[in-house]
Amino acid sequence: MAQGTIGVHDMPSANSQVADMPAPLGKTPTKKMPKIEVFGLEDSRPTRAAVRFFRERRIVVRYVDLRKKPIEAAELRRFVSRLGAAALLEAGDRATTTGGLLALVRSDPRLLRLPLVRYGDELTAGPDETTWTAWLARRNG
Repeated sequence: MAQGTIGVHDMPSANSQVADMPAPLGKTPTKKMPKIEVFGLEDSRPTRAAVRFFRERRIVVRYVDLRKKPIEAAELRRFVSRLGAAALLEAGDRATTTGGLLALVRSDPRLLRLPLVRYGDELTAGPDETTWTAWLARRNG
């Protein structure tokens, strides 16, 4: 056999243990990361920009595509109570009640001012890089 090649008998068997493998982490986080959720549509330019904003800063976000998984009533209520219904809609005040807004948004999520971003108890509707930067600065500071 030529020098530098490995024969079949030289390879470790499936039952042998490799000593230089790191121990599994399990549920231990390696780095404290903020829990940021981005709600939007895959074909929405502002949504893609928001996801890219956090990705460039090496922040893992939980992305929710509103076409695949419509926004829950409780989540929408949280956004409405903090920001107001008018701040969530792209086109004026079409629905005044939360129930009307939920029905409207579930039928057409493009009516929302996207992306909806949540960091703990803080929320934004639409592109708001200054607020997102403040969130990350507070986390690091």
